[in-house]
Amino acid sequence: MSIRTVILCSGGVDSVTLAHKVAAERQLVQLLTFDYGQRHAKELDYAARTAKRLGARHDVVDIRALARFLSGSSLMADAADAVPDGHYAQETMKSTIVPNRNAIMLTIAFGIASGQGAEAVGIAVHGGDHFIYPDCRPGFIAAFAEMQQRALEGMGEVALYSPFLHTDKAGIVAEGARLGVPYAETWSCYKGGERHCGRCGTCVERAEAFHLAGIPDPTEYEDAEFWKRAVADRSSAPAGS
Repeated sequence: MSIRTVILCSGGVDSVTLAHKVAAERQLVQLLTFDYGQRHAKELDYAARTAKRLGARHDVVDIRALARFLSGSSLMADAADAVPDGHYAQETMKSTIVPNRNAIMLTIAFGIASGQGAEAVGIAVHGGDHFIYPDCRPGFIAAFAEMQQRALEGMGEVALYSPFLHTDKAGIVAEGARLGVPYAETWSCYKGGERHCGRCGTCVERAEAFHLAGIPDPTEYEDAEFWKRAVADRSSAPAGS
């Protein structure tokens, strides 16, 4: 019997690939997208497109009331600091951390999944996230899964499904190509402009992933060459920098 699964879907490469993977290999019950006051809120539309394409229910969970408490991240719409340009490995990228974001969203998702009788919650965290985001690392995923088993004890078991935890983004793109994911219908850029900027950490990671996977990148970038310089600069940096 297919495992009934609710997934977190932002509309980006990783979560849209996860949606297609669950639709192909499990039973996709619902896509949950969170509006937390991010400046790149247009990603919500791409999550909706994914749900429509897969014939799945899509709900946007509005947690914007938390935005004023999640200060300090350049991803927030009212943030004073701009989203930095460059490779994720650079120190400046720490400004893109939204405190406890995955823990908050997963907690809500598990409550929704339990209420609907789903058997799993899926999240598309991956190996490339481990360097900068603490709530994407294996230790967090394992601890959160155990915590939820205790939180829902006696109310049915809901597992945490994170198939990309030890996969890099290039591996996800390769998996998505196998599944027929239309990557032109995904949004990654943190700046939320008309087109992908090509310069922020997630744009650099996106472009590099397609290159490493050997898959044509359908993305239109404002600066389509910047990622090469960012990767080269990171590769030539002294160890530990």
